[in-house]
Amino acid sequence: MRGPAGPYSGRMAAPNKLVIKVTSGTDAPERCSQAFTVAAVAAASGVEVSLWLTGESAWFALPGRAAEFELPHAAPLPDLMAGIQAGGLITLCTQCATRRGIEEKDVVEGVRIAGAQMFVKEIMAEGVQALVY
Repeated sequence: MRGPAGPYSGRMAAPNKLVIKVTSGTDAPERCSQAFTVAAVAAASGVEVSLWLTGESAWFALPGRAAEFELPHAAPLPDLMAGIQAGGLITLCTQCATRRGIEEKDVVEGVRIAGAQMFVKEIMAEGVQALVY
């Protein structure tokens, strides 16, 4: 890459889509809250968001579970989830759901269950930025 006088400005183009994989839940509340907050802010900013619930965050796909999550000075998880769904998609990992006995009929409306193949497809698309929390 050349400097300011060259063909590249040194700035990357903004991603068209942000894929966030949340691996934590009540076991690491700050990390969990950060992921949901970043996803909700991105969605509110007009970025297409895909939030993946994996590991302990899988429980938040169930009705009422997000309301049980508490972290001082953090936005309520149900509000963040609503913001994400307004401008994006929330996906529950297939294996994580299966390990926890969660089925499609059990999840919050608007949450899909999908596996690694779909995750890889999303993160490999052009214009995508991926984050893992």
